[in-house]
Amino acid sequence: MFEQLEKPEEKDATDYTGLKIGAILAPVIFLFNYFGKVEMGLTVFIVLGATVFAIKLNWKLRRCVWFWAVIVSIFLLHIPLFLTVQWPHGSTPTIAYAMPMGIADFLVIMGAIRLGERFSSKGPSSHDEEE
Repeated sequence: MFEQLEKPEEKDATDYTGLKIGAILAPVIFLFNYFGKVEMGLTVFIVLGATVFAIKLNWKLRRCVWFWAVIVSIFLLHIPLFLTVQWPHGSTPTIAYAMPMGIADFLVIMGAIRLGERFSSKGPSSHDEEE
């Protein structure tokens, strides 16, 4: 008989995380370009971007010491990567080889965080109780 008045759907706020990460890390490329090490700058940019995105996705674990120990360990393991990976110069677009490396790096970081979460002393669901 009476039509129910539908409430307008509330729109979620747009998440600008990717844009924020890119804006924060853009000076890295410019700094390495200034020193003539663009290839190393691209590597650092990809690693930092993947790490910051992984931190954002796991922000609920920020109070855990083991979480930050894993992040620092990941950075220490990346130092040889920064010094040895040289991106090819040629007609291949940068995205063709940078994107798979970035995705693989992100998956390794997330795996390390999950492994640390599994072996943490409080157990895997303890971070849910803290909030």
